Amino acid sequence: MLELRRLRLLHELSLRGTIAEVARALGYSSSTVSQQLGLLEREAGASLLEPDGRRVRLTAEGVRLARHAARVLELDEAARAELRDSGAGESRVRIAVMPTAAQSLVPAALGLLADRGPAVRLEYREMPPEDALFELAARTFDLVVAEQYPGHTRELRAGIDRTSLGTDPIRLALPAEDPAHRLADLAERAWIFEPSGTAVRNWAVQQCRAAGFEPDVRYEATDLTAHIRLVASGHAVAMLPDLVWAQDGGAVRLVDLPGRPEREIFAAARTASRKSPAIAAVLAALKDALAARQQR
Repeated sequence: MLELRRLRLLHELSLRGTIAEVARALGYSSSTVSQQLGLLEREAGASLLEPDGRRVRLTAEGVRLARHAARVLELDEAARAELRDSGAGESRVRIAVMPTAAQSLVPAALGLLADRGPAVRLEYREMPPEDALFELAARTFDLVVAEQYPGHTRELRAGIDRTSLGTDPIRLALPAEDPAHRLADLAERAWIFEPSGTAVRNWAVQQCRAAGFEPDVRYEATDLTAHIRLVASGHAVAMLPDLVWAQDGGAVRLVDLPGRPEREIFAAARTASRKSPAIAAVLAALKDALAARQQR
Protein backbone atom coordinates (compact mmCIF):
# COMPACT_ATOMS: atom_id res chain seq x y z
CA MET A 1 0.00 0.00 0.00
CA LEU A 2 1.29 3.49 -0.88
CA GLU A 3 1.64 5.76 2.16
CA LEU A 4 -0.21 9.09 1.80
CA ARG A 5 2.44 11.27 3.42
CA ARG A 6 5.09 9.92 1.08
CA LEU A 7 2.83 10.52 -1.90
CA ARG A 8 2.59 14.13 -0.81
CA LEU A 9 6.39 14.39 -0.79
CA LEU A 10 6.47 13.10 -4.35
CA HIS A 11 3.75 15.58 -5.34
CA GLU A 12 5.69 18.42 -3.72
CA LEU A 13 8.86 17.38 -5.55
CA SER A 14 6.99 17.46 -8.86
CA LEU A 15 5.95 21.05 -8.09
CA ARG A 16 9.06 22.47 -6.41
CA GLY A 17 11.76 20.68 -8.37
CA THR A 18 14.31 19.96 -5.63
CA ILE A 19 14.42 17.95 -2.42
CA ALA A 20 15.84 20.99 -0.62
CA GLU A 21 12.78 23.09 -1.57
CA VAL A 22 10.41 20.32 -0.49
CA ALA A 23 12.20 20.09 2.85
CA ARG A 24 12.07 23.86 3.35
CA ALA A 25 8.38 24.10 2.51
CA LEU A 26 7.29 21.23 4.78
CA GLY A 27 9.71 21.76 7.64
CA TYR A 28 11.70 18.55 7.17
CA SER A 29 15.39 17.94 6.69
CA SER A 30 16.55 17.05 3.19
CA SER A 31 17.78 13.70 4.43
CA THR A 32 14.33 12.89 5.82
CA VAL A 33 12.67 13.74 2.51
CA SER A 34 15.18 11.58 0.61
CA GLN A 35 14.68 8.69 3.01
CA GLN A 36 10.88 8.84 2.73
CA LEU A 37 11.01 8.99 -1.06
CA GLY A 38 13.29 5.95 -0.98
CA LEU A 39 10.67 4.10 1.05
CA LEU A 40 8.00 5.18 -1.45
CA GLU A 41 10.07 3.64 -4.24
CA ARG A 42 10.05 0.35 -2.34
CA GLU A 43 6.30 0.55 -1.84
CA ALA A 44 5.75 1.33 -5.52
CA GLY A 45 8.19 -1.30 -6.73
CA ALA A 46 9.60 1.15 -9.28
CA SER A 47 12.41 3.67 -9.62
CA LEU A 48 10.86 7.11 -9.12
CA LEU A 49 13.97 9.32 -9.05
CA GLU A 50 17.16 9.54 -11.07
CA PRO A 51 20.30 11.70 -10.73
CA ASP A 52 20.35 15.05 -12.53
CA GLY A 53 23.72 16.61 -11.76
CA ARG A 54 23.75 17.33 -8.04
CA ARG A 55 19.98 17.03 -7.90
CA VAL A 56 17.39 14.41 -8.75
CA ARG A 57 14.51 14.40 -11.19
CA LEU A 58 11.44 12.25 -11.59
CA THR A 59 11.66 9.22 -13.84
CA ALA A 60 8.80 8.46 -16.22
CA GLU A 61 7.34 6.22 -13.49
CA GLY A 62 7.82 9.02 -10.98
CA VAL A 63 5.92 11.47 -13.18
CA ARG A 64 3.04 9.04 -13.57
CA LEU A 65 2.85 8.32 -9.85
CA ALA A 66 3.04 12.06 -9.05
CA ARG A 67 -0.06 12.58 -11.20
CA HIS A 68 -1.88 9.84 -9.30
CA ALA A 69 -0.62 11.38 -6.04
CA ALA A 70 -2.26 14.70 -6.93
CA ARG A 71 -5.61 12.96 -7.42
CA VAL A 72 -5.25 10.96 -4.20
CA LEU A 73 -4.48 14.14 -2.26
CA GLU A 74 -7.56 15.81 -3.74
CA LEU A 75 -9.75 12.93 -2.58
CA ASP A 76 -8.16 13.01 0.86
CA GLU A 77 -8.78 16.76 1.12
CA ALA A 78 -12.40 16.45 -0.02
CA ALA A 79 -13.08 13.68 2.51
CA ARG A 80 -11.47 15.63 5.35
CA ALA A 81 -13.40 18.78 4.45
CA GLU A 82 -16.71 16.91 4.37
CA LEU A 83 -16.09 15.32 7.76
CA ARG A 84 -14.86 18.57 9.27
CA ASP A 85 -17.72 20.65 7.96
CA SER A 86 -20.31 18.14 9.19
CA GLY A 87 -19.16 18.68 12.77
CA ALA A 88 -20.02 21.48 15.16
CA GLY A 89 -16.51 22.73 15.84
CA GLU A 90 -14.58 25.67 14.45
CA SER A 91 -13.23 25.29 10.89
CA ARG A 92 -9.79 26.62 9.98
CA VAL A 93 -9.27 28.39 6.65
CA ARG A 94 -5.75 29.41 5.64
CA ILE A 95 -5.58 32.21 3.08
CA ALA A 96 -2.82 34.09 1.30
CA VAL A 97 -3.64 37.65 0.28
CA MET A 98 -1.95 40.36 -1.72
CA PRO A 99 -0.95 43.43 0.34
CA THR A 100 -3.82 45.73 -0.70
CA ALA A 101 -6.36 43.05 0.21
CA ALA A 102 -4.65 42.47 3.54
CA GLN A 103 -5.04 46.15 4.38
CA SER A 104 -8.47 46.88 2.93
CA LEU A 105 -10.50 43.65 2.75
CA VAL A 106 -9.37 41.22 5.44
CA PRO A 107 -10.30 43.38 8.48
CA ALA A 108 -13.82 43.94 7.13
CA ALA A 109 -14.18 40.27 6.15
CA LEU A 110 -13.20 39.18 9.66
CA GLY A 111 -15.96 41.36 11.06
CA LEU A 112 -18.53 39.86 8.69
CA LEU A 113 -17.44 36.31 9.55
CA ALA A 114 -17.78 37.00 13.26
CA ASP A 115 -21.35 38.22 12.75
CA ARG A 116 -22.53 35.54 10.35
CA GLY A 117 -21.11 32.15 11.25
CA PRO A 118 -20.37 29.29 10.82
CA ALA A 119 -17.48 29.41 13.27
CA VAL A 120 -14.35 30.01 11.15
CA ARG A 121 -10.79 30.43 12.31
CA LEU A 122 -9.31 32.56 9.53
CA GLU A 123 -5.52 32.59 9.28
CA TYR A 124 -3.86 34.75 6.65
CA ARG A 125 -0.43 35.55 5.31
CA GLU A 126 0.42 38.49 3.07
CA MET A 127 2.06 37.23 -0.12
CA PRO A 128 2.47 38.30 -3.77
CA PRO A 129 -0.05 36.58 -6.07
CA GLU A 130 2.69 34.92 -8.13
CA ASP A 131 3.91 33.04 -5.05
CA ALA A 132 0.53 32.56 -3.39
CA LEU A 133 -1.09 30.80 -6.35
CA PHE A 134 1.80 28.34 -6.50
CA GLU A 135 1.50 27.63 -2.77
CA LEU A 136 -2.24 27.10 -3.18
CA ALA A 137 -1.53 24.28 -5.64
CA ALA A 138 0.98 22.89 -3.13
CA ARG A 139 -1.72 22.93 -0.38
CA THR A 140 0.01 25.47 1.84
CA PHE A 141 -3.18 27.58 1.74
CA ASP A 142 -6.87 26.89 1.26
CA LEU A 143 -7.69 30.16 -0.48
CA VAL A 144 -5.80 32.92 -2.28
CA VAL A 145 -6.87 36.50 -2.97
CA ALA A 146 -5.11 37.80 -6.06
CA GLU A 147 -5.52 40.19 -8.97
CA GLN A 148 -5.08 40.32 -12.69
CA TYR A 149 -4.70 43.36 -14.87
CA PRO A 150 -6.45 44.03 -18.18
CA GLY A 151 -4.88 41.84 -20.85
CA HIS A 152 -2.71 39.95 -18.33
CA THR A 153 -4.37 36.69 -17.23
CA ARG A 154 -2.81 34.73 -14.40
CA GLU A 155 -1.64 31.20 -15.12
CA LEU A 156 -4.47 28.67 -15.02
CA ARG A 157 -3.76 25.51 -13.03
CA ALA A 158 -5.61 22.19 -13.12
CA GLY A 159 -7.62 21.56 -9.97
CA ILE A 160 -7.91 25.27 -9.09
CA ASP A 161 -11.22 27.17 -9.29
CA ARG A 162 -11.52 30.96 -9.37
CA THR A 163 -14.27 33.24 -8.12
CA SER A 164 -14.38 36.90 -9.12
CA LEU A 165 -14.77 39.15 -6.07
CA GLY A 166 -15.11 42.36 -8.06
CA THR A 167 -13.05 45.01 -9.80
CA ASP A 168 -10.74 47.75 -8.58
CA PRO A 169 -10.09 50.96 -10.56
CA ILE A 170 -6.47 51.94 -11.30
CA ARG A 171 -5.61 55.62 -11.47
CA LEU A 172 -2.67 57.96 -11.76
CA ALA A 173 -1.37 59.22 -8.42
CA LEU A 174 0.25 62.67 -8.61
CA PRO A 175 1.54 65.18 -6.06
CA ALA A 176 -1.26 67.48 -4.95
CA GLU A 177 0.10 70.52 -6.79
CA ASP A 178 1.10 68.68 -9.96
CA PRO A 179 -0.60 70.36 -12.98
CA ALA A 180 -0.74 67.22 -15.19
CA HIS A 181 -4.15 66.05 -16.37
CA ARG A 182 -3.23 63.20 -18.75
CA LEU A 183 -0.88 60.23 -18.79
CA ALA A 184 0.86 61.72 -21.81
CA ASP A 185 1.80 64.77 -19.71
CA LEU A 186 4.07 62.60 -17.53
CA ALA A 187 6.65 61.54 -20.11
CA GLU A 188 9.43 63.49 -18.37
CA ARG A 189 8.52 62.63 -14.79
CA ALA A 190 10.19 60.13 -12.47
CA TRP A 191 8.07 57.03 -11.84
CA ILE A 192 7.83 54.51 -9.03
CA PHE A 193 6.75 51.01 -10.08
CA GLU A 194 6.64 47.56 -8.57
CA PRO A 195 9.66 45.33 -9.39
CA SER A 196 10.41 44.06 -12.89
CA GLY A 197 8.74 40.80 -13.84
CA THR A 198 5.50 41.43 -11.93
CA ALA A 199 2.21 41.57 -13.83
CA VAL A 200 1.43 45.07 -12.62
CA ARG A 201 4.84 46.37 -13.72
CA ASN A 202 4.42 44.91 -17.20
CA TRP A 203 0.92 46.35 -17.46
CA ALA A 204 1.95 49.83 -16.28
CA VAL A 205 4.85 50.02 -18.75
CA GLN A 206 2.46 49.14 -21.57
CA GLN A 207 0.15 52.00 -20.55
CA CYS A 208 3.01 54.46 -20.80
CA ARG A 209 4.10 53.11 -24.19
CA ALA A 210 0.53 53.36 -25.47
CA ALA A 211 0.63 57.05 -24.43
CA GLY A 212 3.79 57.52 -26.52
CA PHE A 213 6.69 57.37 -24.07
CA GLU A 214 9.01 55.03 -22.19
CA PRO A 215 8.64 55.64 -18.43
CA ASP A 216 11.64 56.88 -16.45
CA VAL A 217 11.45 54.29 -13.65
CA ARG A 218 13.79 55.57 -10.97
CA TYR A 219 12.24 53.83 -7.99
CA GLU A 220 10.97 50.31 -7.30
CA ALA A 221 9.05 49.06 -4.27
CA THR A 222 6.63 46.23 -3.52
CA ASP A 223 5.12 48.18 -0.61
CA LEU A 224 2.53 50.52 -2.12
CA THR A 225 2.71 52.70 0.98
CA ALA A 226 6.19 53.64 -0.23
CA HIS A 227 4.66 54.61 -3.59
CA ILE A 228 2.15 56.89 -1.87
CA ARG A 229 4.77 58.60 0.28
CA LEU A 230 7.12 59.20 -2.64
CA VAL A 231 4.30 60.67 -4.71
CA ALA A 232 3.03 62.80 -1.82
CA SER A 233 6.53 64.21 -1.28
CA GLY A 234 6.70 65.30 -4.91
CA HIS A 235 9.49 62.95 -6.03
CA ALA A 236 7.56 60.60 -8.32
CA VAL A 237 4.28 59.72 -10.00
CA ALA A 238 2.62 56.29 -9.95
CA MET A 239 -0.31 54.14 -11.06
CA LEU A 240 -2.19 52.81 -8.05
CA PRO A 241 -5.36 50.76 -7.47
CA ASP A 242 -8.11 52.27 -5.37
CA LEU A 243 -7.84 49.52 -2.74
CA VAL A 244 -4.54 51.02 -1.62
CA TRP A 245 -6.39 53.95 -0.10
CA ALA A 246 -7.16 52.36 3.24
CA GLN A 247 -7.16 55.93 4.52
CA ASP A 248 -7.37 59.37 2.88
CA GLY A 249 -4.67 59.89 0.26
CA GLY A 250 -3.94 63.32 1.72
CA ALA A 251 -1.42 65.14 -0.46
CA VAL A 252 -1.93 62.84 -3.44
CA ARG A 253 -4.13 63.82 -6.41
CA LEU A 254 -5.80 61.09 -8.44
CA VAL A 255 -6.36 61.30 -12.20
CA ASP A 256 -8.22 58.80 -14.39
CA LEU A 257 -6.17 56.76 -16.85
CA PRO A 258 -7.25 56.43 -20.50
CA GLY A 259 -10.21 54.07 -20.70
CA ARG A 260 -10.55 54.02 -16.90
CA PRO A 261 -8.98 50.55 -16.49
CA GLU A 262 -9.81 48.21 -13.62
CA ARG A 263 -8.02 45.18 -12.28
CA GLU A 264 -10.02 42.08 -11.40
CA ILE A 265 -9.86 40.91 -7.79
CA PHE A 266 -10.42 37.17 -7.57
CA ALA A 267 -10.20 34.34 -5.08
CA ALA A 268 -8.79 30.94 -5.97
CA ALA A 269 -9.38 27.64 -4.18
CA ARG A 270 -8.69 24.02 -4.94
CA THR A 271 -11.58 22.22 -6.61
CA ALA A 272 -11.50 19.51 -3.93
CA SER A 273 -12.32 21.99 -1.14
CA ARG A 274 -14.29 24.60 -3.11
CA LYS A 275 -17.69 23.49 -1.73
CA SER A 276 -16.61 23.62 1.91
CA PRO A 277 -19.09 25.78 3.90
CA ALA A 278 -16.21 27.45 5.73
CA ILE A 279 -14.43 28.42 2.50
CA ALA A 280 -17.75 29.52 0.98
CA ALA A 281 -18.32 31.74 4.03
CA VAL A 282 -14.88 33.34 3.66
CA LEU A 283 -15.46 33.91 -0.06
CA ALA A 284 -18.81 35.59 0.62
CA ALA A 285 -17.30 37.81 3.32
CA LEU A 286 -14.45 38.92 1.06
CA LYS A 287 -16.82 39.66 -1.81
CA ASP A 288 -19.17 41.65 0.42
CA ALA A 289 -16.23 43.54 1.98
CA LEU A 290 -15.07 44.65 -1.47
CA ALA A 291 -18.57 45.66 -2.53
CA ALA A 292 -19.09 47.67 0.67
CA ARG A 293 -15.79 49.47 0.19
CA GLN A 294 -16.64 50.48 -3.34
CA GLN A 295 -19.98 51.94 -2.22
CA ARG A 296 -18.30 54.45 0.07
